[in-house]
Amino acid sequence: MVDPNRPVLSIGECLVDLIAEDRQDLLQAERFVIREGGAPANVAVALARLGVPVRLCAVVGRDPFGIRLRDLLEREGVDTRALRLTSESATSLALAWTNARGDGEFQLLRLADRLLSSADVEQAHPSEATALVVGSVVLSDRDSRRGAVAALDLAVSNAVPIVFDLNLRPTLWRSKRELLAAIEQFLYSARVIKVSMDDARGAWGVETPEEAFERLSGYPARSVVVTDGSRDVWFCNERQKPRALPVFQVDVVEPTGAGDAFTAALVSRLLARAWMPLEDADLRFAMAAGALATTQVGAWQGLPTARAIEAFLADRD
Repeated sequence: MVDPNRPVLSIGECLVDLIAEDRQDLLQAERFVIREGGAPANVAVALARLGVPVRLCAVVGRDPFGIRLRDLLEREGVDTRALRLTSESATSLALAWTNARGDGEFQLLRLADRLLSSADVEQAHPSEATALVVGSVVLSDRDSRRGAVAALDLAVSNAVPIVFDLNLRPTLWRSKRELLAAIEQFLYSARVIKVSMDDARGAWGVETPEEAFERLSGYPARSVVVTDGSRDVWFCNERQKPRALPVFQVDVVEPTGAGDAFTAALVSRLLARAWMPLEDADLRFAMAAGALATTQVGAWQGLPTARAIEAFLADRD
C-alpha cells in the first residue's frame, strides 16, 4: 500500500521543453511552444496526480524558467525540498518533435541538471523513500552520474525498490561503451526495468521485443516491460515468458510525456499491490495513462488522474 509518510523519489533532469507545434518534425516546424518537462519531473507530476506522495531531486537555474518549474511543481503537490536552484548555470532545455512514425523525439541541451551532486541526493533522503525512480539521462554526465549512484547506493542499502527507465538519448553519450558501463549497475539493482524498443535498439542493437527480453534476462529484475510506441506493450515477471498486450487506440495530439505517464501509473499500481508481480490489470492501467497523455499537449498538461484512467478503462471494457 502507498505510505503517505514515505514518498517515491524521482531523481534527474527537470527542464523546459520547446515543442514543435502541429506534430511537425524539425525540418518543417516553424513555431515552438514552452512546456515544463524532463522525464523525472514528468514522473513526479504524474505520480502526484495519481495521489502518490512524491519528491523530486533535481537542479534548475535560478532564472525565470527554474522558478517557473519550481512553482508549478509545488502547485501540483510535488515535494520540492530537494529541488535546488543554482546561479552557476541556466535551466536545461530540450527540443521535442514528432517523427514520421508518430513517435516523440528529443534533443537535450544539458545545463543546470548536470550539477546534481551527492549533497543534493542527501537532501532527498533516498533511504526513506518508498521507491527510487531513475532514468539514464542523469547518468550521461560524469558529475550528475555520481549523484545518481549515491542515490542508488543509499536506496539499495535500505531495501528501497528501484525502477529504472532506460530513456536513451543517443546524442548525450560519447560512445555506446560509456552508455553500457553507466547503466549496468542500475540494471542489476532494479526491481523493475522499463525500456522502449527504440531504447533497446540503441543500446544493444536488438530489433524485436523477444531479443530485448533475451538481452535483459541476465539481470535479476522481478519485472521487465518493453514498450513500442503506438504498438504493443510487452512484459514478463521473473521466470515467465514475455507476452504482449495491444495498446489502446486514441486520437493522438502529442506523444510527449506518454512514456512517463506510463511509468508513473505502473509505479502507483506496484505500490498499491505491495510490489506483487505485474498482472494484466497493472499494465492496462499504465497503458491507459500513456494513451490519455497523448490526447492532450504534453507533457504535464496531458498527465491523467486516477479517476480519468479508471473512467477510460471502464469505457473501453
